[in-house]
Amino acid sequence: MNITKSTEHRAESLIRETGARLTKPRSRVLAFLLQQDEPLTHHEIQERLPGDVLDSVTLYRVLEWLTEHGMIHRIAGADQVWRFNAGAAQHGHEHAHFQCTSCESVTCFTDINLPRKVKLPAGFVSQEVDFLIKGTCPRCSGGK
Repeated sequence: MNITKSTEHRAESLIRETGARLTKPRSRVLAFLLQQDEPLTHHEIQERLPGDVLDSVTLYRVLEWLTEHGMIHRIAGADQVWRFNAGAAQHGHEHAHFQCTSCESVTCFTDINLPRKVKLPAGFVSQEVDFLIKGTCPRCSGGK
């Protein structure tokens, strides 16, 4: 899948808005993730990213930077593998994720209402809520 010019411009604009330096790896990875329908692992991004191959360390640093600046978010699946998504980042981290127990794919559900506040014991302060639903995706369940 080639990255569209409009997606490239959007990625570049988002990076420039941070006041940080615009680099080719940052813009390539962000533009690629903006066009994806599902969260991808580091390995999947490295395999599918169009153009010259990014080495693992550079890709890791870019993903960390994009996460820290709120342009993408990372999801820890039940398999303890990080997956990265740009499309749901505008909804923040507090939305539901679904992980297929058959193919391990992860899907963001930004339209499922979650409890806004989780009541914690005194002294505990919530920073992020992770809501993971496990089951079988439509591809693996035959659309049932």
